Amino acid sequence: MSYSSIFYRPVQKDFDTQVMNKIDEIFTMYPFYGSRRMLVSLQDKGFQVSRHKVQVLMRKMGIEAIYPKPNLSKPNPEHKIFPYLLRGLTIDRPNQVWSIDITYIRMSQGWLYLTAIIDWFSRFILAWEISNTLDTEFCINAVEKSLKHGSPEIFNTDQGSQFTSKAFISVILDNNMKLSMDGRGRAFDNIFIERFWRSLKYENIYINDYPDCSHAFRGIRDYINFYNTTRPHQSLDYKTPYEVHTKFFS
Repeated sequence: MSYSSIFYRPVQKDFDTQVMNKIDEIFTMYPFYGSRRMLVSLQDKGFQVSRHKVQVLMRKMGIEAIYPKPNLSKPNPEHKIFPYLLRGLTIDRPNQVWSIDITYIRMSQGWLYLTAIIDWFSRFILAWEISNTLDTEFCINAVEKSLKHGSPEIFNTDQGSQFTSKAFISVILDNNMKLSMDGRGRAFDNIFIERFWRSLKYENIYINDYPDCSHAFRGIRDYINFYNTTRPHQSLDYKTPYEVHTKFFS
């Protein structure tokens, strides 16, 4: 658990939080929805909000629709963008490609952010951290924890500010990994972690409605253990990620 989450104070479930929770549900099902379609869906469900409010809340949640769009904003010139290295690449072994992402985790009061690192070949969740802010520290902590499993040839991220920061890039490059970055607005470039978020939310987060940080931490920990070691995956010939990840080297 990241340092910042120790001092987490739950907030009252105000209107914005209710809207964010509904946005999370809709976006998990339809990750190609931008603010216009999200606005229509929210209004259909009885939420009277403006498009500007939807845009503000989606930015606060750290999400954007999956579709090509004009480059309307310029990245921080101090943040280097790396090319996407995975297009057309055959993934045929563990520790070939890892990727990281961040997702919004709703609770009955307030919310958290979860970051996780996944091995593309085995779908094994190598490390994860939670935080109440979208900072870089908890992402770096996850990377450092993941290195106990070795290190990949390629480490893939999106172009979020956490992953384009000098501190994060240094951790990757100092451990002799090639850094790959998704195209802007192309979350399907990181499809395996997106599938994991969907499984986590539908199979655990939405049905448990955790009341606070400590309950969410324990619930996420238990689900990831289940996902790694017990839940069979059709794409893995009904083996678990742990089996595929560890037996490949045995």
